[in-house]
Amino acid sequence: MLAALRERLERDLTVATEAQRQTQSGATHEEAKPENDKDTRALESSYLARGQAQRVLELTQALASASAFVLREFGPETPIGASALVALDDGSATAYYFLSPVGGGMTFEVGGVMVRVLTPASPLGRALIGQTEGADIEMQTPRGLRQYSIATVD
Repeated sequence: MLAALRERLERDLTVATEAQRQTQSGATHEEAKPENDKDTRALESSYLARGQAQRVLELTQALASASAFVLREFGPETPIGASALVALDDGSATAYYFLSPVGGGMTFEVGGVMVRVLTPASPLGRALIGQTEGADIEMQTPRGLRQYSIATVD
């Protein structure tokens, strides 16, 4: 799971870096000079390049964090924390979550199972931190109150 997260962050960083480089090049290109006082193409391109540069910085930091991230061992009695792989049962289906400091919302297929990355700052991540296998949790969601049972923690 962690290897897949690192690979995705590396790929996203490569794409974002190239997009930012191309946008910056276009913004400073001779043909981008304004033709009149209403021509804002160069200004708009510079705003886009700045936003892309910020995204590159965020991805660089996320990749550094994921690269330094160390997996912990979890068992039935171990309180849930970062690097836990948690199976939640809502009574009708089981969903799998990986707690990570970065990559929240990303989804990966691992061993034929879909696993979503949660950060400890997310509402569900906060609800899981400190819980153990077999515990029941309740969460208020936009769709109403949801109840989960922690089926497994690896």
